Amino acid sequence: MKLLIASDIHGSALYCGRLMELMKTRQPDKLVLLGDLLYHGPRNDLPEGYAPKQVIPMLAAYREKIIAVRGNCEAEVDQMVLPFPCMADYAVLVADGVTFYLTHGHLHNPDRLPPLEPGSVFLSGHTHVKLDEYRDGIRCLNPGSVSIPKDGSRSCLYYENGSFTFLSLEDEHGEP
Repeated sequence: MKLLIASDIHGSALYCGRLMELMKTRQPDKLVLLGDLLYHGPRNDLPEGYAPKQVIPMLAAYREKIIAVRGNCEAEVDQMVLPFPCMADYAVLVADGVTFYLTHGHLHNPDRLPPLEPGSVFLSGHTHVKLDEYRDGIRCLNPGSVSIPKDGSRSCLYYENGSFTFLSLEDEHGEP
């Protein structure tokens, strides 16, 4: 299975567009969205290319492929305008025999993991910082932020054949 994993778009049409280019070139089976899709939040400055009304149709084009969870900036109005479920606190996906726990990171995070078996993958966003480390036998990954990185680079994750790769969104090709 191929997955494109992203978090913290925060309404940036510019960088959501770059994510959509990766959808076209990588052709994943699923687009996993780890929350904070449309609103920038009261603690963040407006991201470059802030245009949530433009983000909606970009994401809607892939509604059959999207698995999304609620971030701390999602509201009921977001669900009203997005044609895929986005208000669950978490989702569980089994791919290639591995359990993936998907959440935003404001409720569960690598320091406060839900009950998972060793060998599982915990995917979260929220911090806007890329992460790839093991905690108690569980691989914890954070794709970083699509639009408001706190580690200097806009990014997402790509999963294929048991392997994870961080992809840059600084250009439309995903090159570092």
